Amino acid sequence: MLIDFFYTLRAAKLPVSVKEFLTLLEALKEGVVGPKADPESGSGYSVDDFYYLSRTTLVKDEKHYDKFDRAFAAYFKGVELLTDFTRDIPLEWLRKNLELNLSPEEKAAIEKMGWDELMETLKKRFEEQKERHEGGSKWIGTGGTSPFGANGYNPQGIRIGQDKGRNKSAVKVWDQRAYKDYDDTQELGTRNIKVALRRLRRFAREGHELELDLPDTIRATAANAGYLDIKMVPERHNNVKVLLLMDVGGTMDEHIARVEELFSATKTEFKHLEFYYFHNCVYDFMWKNNRRRYSEKFPTWDIIRKYNKDYKLIFVGDATMSPYEILQPGGSVEYNNEEAGAEWLQRLTHAFPKFAWINPEPQGVWQYRQSIAIMQQLMNNRMYPLTLRGIEDAMRMLTK
Repeated sequence: MLIDFFYTLRAAKLPVSVKEFLTLLEALKEGVVGPKADPESGSGYSVDDFYYLSRTTLVKDEKHYDKFDRAFAAYFKGVELLTDFTRDIPLEWLRKNLELNLSPEEKAAIEKMGWDELMETLKKRFEEQKERHEGGSKWIGTGGTSPFGANGYNPQGIRIGQDKGRNKSAVKVWDQRAYKDYDDTQELGTRNIKVALRRLRRFAREGHELELDLPDTIRATAANAGYLDIKMVPERHNNVKVLLLMDVGGTMDEHIARVEELFSATKTEFKHLEFYYFHNCVYDFMWKNNRRRYSEKFPTWDIIRKYNKDYKLIFVGDATMSPYEILQPGGSVEYNNEEAGAEWLQRLTHAFPKFAWINPEPQGVWQYRQSIAIMQQLMNNRMYPLTLRGIEDAMRMLTK
Protein backbone atom coordinates (compact mmCIF):
# COMPACT_ATOMS: atom_id res chain seq x y z
CA MET A 1 0.00 0.00 0.00
CA LEU A 2 2.62 2.55 1.03
CA ILE A 3 4.79 1.82 -1.99
CA ASP A 4 2.04 3.32 -4.15
CA PHE A 5 1.80 6.24 -1.71
CA PHE A 6 5.52 6.87 -2.23
CA TYR A 7 5.11 6.88 -6.02
CA THR A 8 2.11 9.22 -5.72
CA LEU A 9 4.28 11.73 -3.90
CA ARG A 10 7.01 11.41 -6.52
CA ALA A 11 4.46 11.90 -9.29
CA ALA A 12 3.41 15.13 -7.57
CA LYS A 13 7.04 16.31 -8.00
CA LEU A 14 7.84 16.14 -4.32
CA PRO A 15 11.56 15.57 -3.63
CA VAL A 16 11.00 12.42 -1.56
CA SER A 17 13.92 10.00 -1.31
CA VAL A 18 13.94 6.27 -0.64
CA LYS A 19 15.86 6.89 2.58
CA GLU A 20 13.10 9.14 3.89
CA PHE A 21 10.47 6.59 2.91
CA LEU A 22 12.35 3.89 4.83
CA THR A 23 12.47 6.23 7.83
CA LEU A 24 8.67 6.48 7.67
CA LEU A 25 8.30 2.69 7.56
CA GLU A 26 10.68 2.33 10.51
CA ALA A 27 8.67 4.89 12.51
CA LEU A 28 5.48 2.92 11.82
CA LYS A 29 7.18 -0.32 12.81
CA GLU A 30 8.35 1.18 16.10
CA GLY A 31 4.86 2.44 16.89
CA VAL A 32 5.51 6.16 16.75
CA VAL A 33 1.82 6.43 15.87
CA GLY A 34 -0.95 3.87 16.28
CA PRO A 35 -1.85 1.41 19.05
CA LYS A 36 1.76 1.06 20.29
CA ALA A 37 2.04 4.80 20.71
CA ASP A 38 -1.04 4.93 22.94
CA PRO A 39 -1.74 1.42 24.29
CA GLU A 40 -4.16 2.64 26.99
CA SER A 41 -6.56 4.17 24.50
CA GLY A 42 -7.14 0.94 22.65
CA SER A 43 -7.64 2.88 19.43
CA GLY A 44 -6.33 1.86 16.04
CA TYR A 45 -4.25 3.84 13.60
CA SER A 46 -5.38 7.41 13.04
CA VAL A 47 -5.13 8.87 9.55
CA ASP A 48 -4.63 12.22 11.23
CA ASP A 49 -1.56 10.90 13.08
CA PHE A 50 -0.22 9.21 9.96
CA TYR A 51 -0.60 12.46 8.02
CA TYR A 52 1.59 14.39 10.45
CA LEU A 53 4.13 11.58 10.76
CA SER A 54 4.49 11.15 7.00
CA ARG A 55 4.72 14.90 6.43
CA THR A 56 7.39 15.18 9.11
CA THR A 57 9.53 12.38 7.69
CA LEU A 58 9.02 12.98 3.97
CA VAL A 59 8.76 16.76 3.48
CA LYS A 60 11.98 18.71 4.01
CA ASP A 61 10.74 22.20 3.25
CA GLU A 62 7.54 24.06 4.13
CA LYS A 63 7.17 25.26 0.55
CA HIS A 64 6.18 21.69 -0.40
CA TYR A 65 3.36 21.35 2.17
CA ASP A 66 0.69 22.30 -0.35
CA LYS A 67 1.86 19.69 -2.87
CA PHE A 68 2.03 17.10 -0.10
CA ASP A 69 -1.51 17.87 1.09
CA ARG A 70 -2.94 17.50 -2.41
CA ALA A 71 -1.03 14.29 -3.09
CA PHE A 72 -2.05 12.85 0.30
CA ALA A 73 -5.70 13.70 -0.32
CA ALA A 74 -5.59 12.22 -3.83
CA TYR A 75 -4.10 8.94 -2.61
CA PHE A 76 -6.31 8.51 0.47
CA LYS A 77 -9.48 9.62 -1.28
CA GLY A 78 -12.44 8.14 0.56
CA VAL A 79 -10.47 7.78 3.81
CA GLU A 80 -10.71 10.31 6.64
CA LEU A 81 -7.99 12.88 6.23
CA LEU A 82 -7.96 15.71 8.74
CA THR A 83 -11.50 15.19 9.95
CA ASP A 84 -13.86 12.27 10.45
CA PHE A 85 -16.11 13.24 7.55
CA THR A 86 -16.03 10.90 4.57
CA ARG A 87 -19.34 11.48 2.81
CA ASP A 88 -19.55 13.54 -0.35
CA ILE A 89 -22.11 16.33 -0.09
CA PRO A 90 -24.72 16.21 -2.88
CA LEU A 91 -24.34 19.19 -5.19
CA GLU A 92 -28.10 19.67 -5.17
CA TRP A 93 -27.90 20.61 -1.49
CA LEU A 94 -25.65 23.53 -2.40
CA ARG A 95 -27.44 24.92 -5.45
CA LYS A 96 -27.68 28.69 -5.04
CA ASN A 97 -31.15 30.17 -5.35
CA LEU A 98 -30.82 33.09 -2.94
CA GLU A 99 -28.16 34.92 -0.99
CA LEU A 100 -28.96 35.98 2.56
CA ASN A 101 -28.40 39.57 3.62
CA LEU A 102 -29.04 40.46 7.25
CA SER A 103 -28.88 43.71 9.21
CA PRO A 104 -26.20 44.11 11.91
CA GLU A 105 -28.88 43.64 14.59
CA GLU A 106 -30.09 40.38 13.01
CA LYS A 107 -26.53 39.11 12.73
CA ALA A 108 -25.85 39.89 16.39
CA ALA A 109 -28.89 37.85 17.44
CA ILE A 110 -27.55 34.64 15.88
CA GLU A 111 -25.72 32.45 18.37
CA LYS A 112 -22.52 30.71 17.41
CA MET A 113 -21.39 27.21 18.32
CA GLY A 114 -18.06 26.28 19.85
CA TRP A 115 -15.59 24.19 17.85
CA ASP A 116 -16.43 20.80 19.38
CA GLU A 117 -20.17 21.44 19.17
CA LEU A 118 -19.79 22.59 15.57
CA MET A 119 -17.99 19.40 14.51
CA GLU A 120 -20.32 17.07 16.38
CA THR A 121 -23.40 18.81 14.99
CA LEU A 122 -22.09 18.50 11.43
CA LYS A 123 -21.62 14.76 11.92
CA LYS A 124 -25.25 14.49 13.06
CA ARG A 125 -26.48 16.53 10.09
CA PHE A 126 -24.72 14.09 7.74
CA GLU A 127 -26.53 11.19 9.36
CA GLU A 128 -29.95 12.86 9.53
CA GLN A 129 -30.24 14.99 6.40
CA LYS A 130 -31.84 13.38 3.35
CA GLU A 131 -32.72 16.30 1.07
CA ARG A 132 -31.84 19.82 0.04
CA HIS A 133 -32.62 22.77 2.36
CA GLU A 134 -32.65 26.47 1.75
CA GLY A 135 -33.03 29.48 4.02
CA GLY A 136 -33.06 27.58 7.33
CA SER A 137 -31.06 27.66 10.53
CA LYS A 138 -30.36 23.96 11.04
CA TRP A 139 -29.56 21.87 7.97
CA ILE A 140 -26.73 21.92 5.46
CA GLY A 141 -28.02 24.30 2.82
CA THR A 142 -27.94 27.72 1.23
CA GLY A 143 -29.13 31.21 2.04
CA GLY A 144 -29.88 30.65 5.72
CA THR A 145 -28.39 31.14 9.16
CA SER A 146 -27.24 27.55 9.56
CA PRO A 147 -23.53 27.17 10.36
CA PHE A 148 -23.23 24.69 7.48
CA GLY A 149 -23.58 25.72 3.85
CA ALA A 150 -23.21 28.61 1.44
CA ASN A 151 -24.49 32.12 0.69
CA GLY A 152 -25.97 32.62 4.14
CA TYR A 153 -24.65 34.00 7.41
CA ASN A 154 -23.44 32.53 10.68
CA PRO A 155 -20.87 34.09 13.00
CA GLN A 156 -18.88 30.85 13.17
CA GLY A 157 -19.59 28.10 10.70
CA ILE A 158 -18.22 25.75 8.06
CA ARG A 159 -18.37 27.10 4.51
CA ILE A 160 -19.44 24.43 2.03
CA GLY A 161 -19.80 24.80 -1.72
CA GLN A 162 -19.19 28.55 -2.03
CA ASP A 163 -16.67 29.85 -4.55
CA LYS A 164 -15.23 32.50 -2.21
CA GLY A 165 -15.66 34.02 1.24
CA ARG A 166 -18.32 36.67 1.82
CA ASN A 167 -18.32 37.43 5.53
CA LYS A 168 -14.88 35.98 6.41
CA SER A 169 -16.27 34.25 9.49
CA ALA A 170 -15.92 30.57 8.52
CA VAL A 171 -13.75 28.51 10.85
CA LYS A 172 -13.34 25.76 8.22
CA VAL A 173 -13.81 25.53 4.48
CA TRP A 174 -15.13 22.30 2.99
CA ASP A 175 -13.82 22.70 -0.54
CA GLN A 176 -10.97 21.65 -2.72
CA ARG A 177 -7.88 23.65 -1.81
CA ALA A 178 -7.06 26.31 -4.35
CA TYR A 179 -4.00 27.79 -2.69
CA LYS A 180 -0.51 27.71 -4.15
CA ASP A 181 2.54 27.68 -1.97
CA TYR A 182 5.58 29.86 -2.73
CA ASP A 183 7.34 27.25 -4.83
CA ASP A 184 10.71 28.02 -6.42
CA THR A 185 10.21 25.20 -8.91
CA GLN A 186 7.14 26.83 -10.37
CA GLU A 187 7.36 27.40 -14.12
CA LEU A 188 7.76 31.01 -15.00
CA GLY A 189 5.94 33.90 -16.56
CA THR A 190 7.78 36.76 -18.25
CA ARG A 191 7.65 38.99 -15.18
CA ASN A 192 9.17 36.36 -12.88
CA ILE A 193 11.86 35.59 -15.44
CA LYS A 194 12.82 39.26 -15.47
CA VAL A 195 13.19 39.24 -11.70
CA ALA A 196 15.43 36.17 -11.86
CA LEU A 197 17.56 37.58 -14.69
CA ARG A 198 18.26 40.76 -12.74
CA ARG A 199 20.77 38.86 -10.63
CA LEU A 200 23.10 39.07 -13.63
CA ARG A 201 22.84 42.81 -14.12
CA ARG A 202 25.88 44.94 -13.37
CA PHE A 203 25.61 48.71 -13.56
CA ALA A 204 28.28 51.24 -14.49
CA ARG A 205 28.11 54.98 -15.10
CA GLU A 206 28.68 55.82 -18.74
CA GLY A 207 28.18 58.76 -21.11
CA HIS A 208 27.45 62.39 -20.33
CA GLU A 209 26.77 63.78 -16.86
CA LEU A 210 22.98 63.71 -16.78
CA GLU A 211 22.03 62.68 -13.22
CA LEU A 212 22.20 64.62 -9.98
CA ASP A 213 24.76 63.29 -7.49
CA LEU A 214 22.88 64.21 -4.31
CA PRO A 215 25.47 63.12 -1.70
CA ASP A 216 28.28 64.94 -3.51
CA THR A 217 26.06 68.01 -4.02
CA ILE A 218 25.34 68.17 -0.26
CA ARG A 219 29.03 67.78 0.57
CA ALA A 220 30.11 70.41 -1.95
CA THR A 221 27.38 72.85 -0.85
CA ALA A 222 28.41 72.51 2.81
CA ALA A 223 32.05 73.07 1.88
CA ASN A 224 31.00 76.15 -0.11
CA ALA A 225 29.58 77.95 2.93
CA GLY A 226 26.02 77.00 2.09
CA TYR A 227 26.04 78.24 -1.49
CA LEU A 228 24.50 75.62 -3.76
CA ASP A 229 27.13 73.64 -5.67
CA ILE A 230 25.39 71.11 -7.92
CA LYS A 231 27.32 67.98 -8.87
CA MET A 232 26.31 65.72 -11.75
CA VAL A 233 27.32 62.18 -12.66
CA PRO A 234 26.89 60.03 -15.80
CA GLU A 235 23.74 57.93 -16.04
CA ARG A 236 23.94 54.33 -14.83
CA HIS A 237 23.69 51.65 -17.51
CA ASN A 238 23.56 47.90 -17.32
CA ASN A 239 26.80 46.90 -19.03
CA VAL A 240 26.39 43.11 -18.89
CA LYS A 241 26.83 41.51 -22.31
CA VAL A 242 24.93 38.33 -23.15
CA LEU A 243 25.33 35.91 -26.06
CA LEU A 244 22.17 33.80 -26.24
CA LEU A 245 22.16 30.61 -28.34
CA MET A 246 18.74 28.94 -28.67
CA ASP A 247 17.78 25.49 -29.89
CA VAL A 248 14.76 25.59 -32.22
CA GLY A 249 12.56 23.00 -33.92
CA GLY A 250 11.97 19.30 -33.31
CA THR A 251 11.48 18.43 -29.66
CA MET A 252 11.79 22.12 -28.76
CA ASP A 253 8.32 22.72 -30.23
CA GLU A 254 6.88 21.47 -26.92
CA HIS A 255 8.62 24.33 -25.10
CA ILE A 256 7.95 27.23 -27.49
CA ALA A 257 5.78 29.26 -25.10
CA ARG A 258 8.22 29.09 -22.20
CA VAL A 259 11.28 29.81 -24.32
CA GLU A 260 9.48 32.77 -25.89
CA GLU A 261 8.86 34.13 -22.39
CA LEU A 262 12.53 33.71 -21.52
CA PHE A 263 13.62 35.33 -24.80
CA SER A 264 11.24 38.26 -24.31
CA ALA A 265 12.44 38.85 -20.74
CA THR A 266 16.10 38.60 -21.77
CA LYS A 267 15.69 41.19 -24.52
CA THR A 268 14.08 43.56 -22.02
CA GLU A 269 16.65 43.14 -19.25
CA PHE A 270 19.92 43.26 -21.19
CA LYS A 271 20.90 46.14 -23.43
CA HIS A 272 23.87 44.29 -24.88
CA LEU A 273 22.24 41.10 -26.15
CA GLU A 274 23.22 39.04 -29.19
CA PHE A 275 21.27 35.92 -30.12
CA TYR A 276 21.47 33.07 -32.63
CA TYR A 277 19.56 29.89 -33.36
CA PHE A 278 20.76 26.31 -33.78
CA HIS A 279 19.03 22.94 -34.06
CA ASN A 280 19.72 20.24 -31.45
CA CYS A 281 23.47 20.91 -31.27
CA VAL A 282 25.79 23.71 -32.36
CA TYR A 283 27.84 23.00 -35.49
CA ASP A 284 29.80 25.17 -37.91
CA PHE A 285 27.06 27.76 -38.48
CA MET A 286 24.02 29.36 -36.80
CA TRP A 287 21.33 31.80 -37.93
CA LYS A 288 19.21 34.73 -36.72
CA ASN A 289 16.05 34.26 -38.81
CA ASN A 290 14.48 30.84 -39.10
CA ARG A 291 12.81 31.60 -42.42
CA ARG A 292 16.17 32.49 -43.94
CA ARG A 293 18.35 30.01 -42.11
CA TYR A 294 19.67 28.47 -45.31
CA SER A 295 20.37 31.76 -47.09
CA GLU A 296 21.69 33.78 -44.12
CA LYS A 297 24.14 31.65 -42.19
CA PHE A 298 26.59 32.94 -39.61
CA PRO A 299 29.75 30.80 -39.33
CA THR A 300 30.38 29.76 -35.73
CA TRP A 301 34.04 30.71 -36.09
CA ASP A 302 32.99 34.27 -36.98
CA ILE A 303 30.76 34.46 -33.89
CA ILE A 304 33.61 33.26 -31.68
CA ARG A 305 35.95 35.89 -33.13
CA LYS A 306 33.40 38.72 -33.15
CA TYR A 307 32.53 38.85 -29.45
CA ASN A 308 34.89 39.38 -26.54
CA LYS A 309 35.38 37.02 -23.61
CA ASP A 310 33.37 39.32 -21.34
CA TYR A 311 30.14 38.10 -22.97
CA LYS A 312 28.09 35.70 -20.85
CA LEU A 313 27.24 32.66 -22.99
CA ILE A 314 23.80 31.14 -22.37
CA PHE A 315 22.54 28.08 -24.24
CA VAL A 316 18.79 27.34 -24.21
CA GLY A 317 17.75 23.88 -25.34
CA ASP A 318 16.32 20.55 -24.19
CA ALA A 319 19.52 18.67 -25.15
CA THR A 320 17.28 15.83 -26.34
CA MET A 321 18.70 14.16 -29.44
CA SER A 322 20.64 11.16 -30.62
CA PRO A 323 24.07 11.00 -28.91
CA TYR A 324 25.56 10.74 -32.41
CA GLU A 325 24.45 14.32 -33.09
CA ILE A 326 26.84 15.45 -30.38
CA LEU A 327 29.74 13.04 -30.71
CA GLN A 328 30.05 12.03 -34.37
CA PRO A 329 31.06 13.93 -37.54
CA GLY A 330 28.11 13.70 -39.91
CA GLY A 331 25.78 13.12 -36.95
CA SER A 332 23.53 16.10 -37.66
CA VAL A 333 20.02 15.19 -38.75
CA GLU A 334 20.01 17.97 -41.37
CA TYR A 335 23.37 17.87 -43.14
CA ASN A 336 26.77 16.19 -43.18
CA ASN A 337 28.73 18.15 -40.58
CA GLU A 338 32.48 17.75 -40.91
CA GLU A 339 33.19 18.11 -37.19
CA ALA A 340 31.28 16.75 -34.20
CA GLY A 341 29.04 19.09 -32.26
CA ALA A 342 31.08 18.43 -29.12
CA GLU A 343 34.09 20.08 -30.80
CA TRP A 344 32.13 23.27 -31.43
CA LEU A 345 30.69 23.30 -27.91
CA GLN A 346 34.19 23.07 -26.45
CA ARG A 347 35.39 25.92 -28.66
CA LEU A 348 32.51 28.12 -27.57
CA THR A 349 32.90 27.41 -23.85
CA HIS A 350 36.65 28.02 -24.14
CA ALA A 351 36.08 31.35 -25.92
CA PHE A 352 33.46 32.47 -23.37
CA PRO A 353 34.47 31.19 -19.90
CA LYS A 354 31.22 32.42 -18.29
CA PHE A 355 28.66 30.01 -19.72
CA ALA A 356 25.53 28.10 -18.68
CA TRP A 357 22.87 25.88 -20.25
CA ILE A 358 19.17 26.39 -19.42
CA ASN A 359 17.02 23.34 -20.13
CA PRO A 360 13.20 23.59 -20.43
CA GLU A 361 12.86 19.82 -20.12
CA PRO A 362 11.66 18.77 -16.60
CA GLN A 363 14.67 17.98 -14.46
CA GLY A 364 13.13 14.69 -13.36
CA VAL A 365 13.68 13.16 -16.82
CA TRP A 366 17.27 14.30 -17.32
CA GLN A 367 18.69 11.08 -15.91
CA TYR A 368 16.82 9.06 -18.54
CA ARG A 369 18.23 10.95 -21.55
CA GLN A 370 21.70 9.89 -22.62
CA SER A 371 22.19 13.04 -24.68
CA ILE A 372 21.43 15.25 -21.66
CA ALA A 373 24.06 13.42 -19.61
CA ILE A 374 26.61 13.98 -22.38
CA MET A 375 25.70 17.65 -22.66
CA GLN A 376 25.97 18.12 -18.90
CA GLN A 377 29.46 16.72 -19.01
CA LEU A 378 30.44 19.05 -21.86
CA MET A 379 28.95 21.98 -19.90
CA ASN A 380 30.91 21.06 -16.74
CA ASN A 381 27.54 20.41 -15.05
CA ARG A 382 26.44 24.00 -15.64
CA MET A 383 22.97 22.93 -16.76
CA TYR A 384 19.96 24.44 -15.02
CA PRO A 385 16.19 23.86 -15.38
CA LEU A 386 13.90 26.57 -16.76
CA THR A 387 12.40 27.35 -13.35
CA LEU A 388 12.66 30.33 -11.03
CA ARG A 389 15.26 28.58 -8.90
CA GLY A 390 17.12 27.28 -11.95
CA ILE A 391 17.46 30.68 -13.60
CA GLU A 392 18.51 32.31 -10.33
CA ASP A 393 21.20 29.65 -9.84
CA ALA A 394 22.43 30.13 -13.40
CA MET A 395 22.60 33.91 -13.02
CA ARG A 396 24.37 33.59 -9.68
CA MET A 397 26.98 31.29 -11.22
CA LEU A 398 27.54 33.66 -14.17
CA THR A 399 28.27 36.57 -11.81
CA LYS A 400 31.10 34.76 -10.03
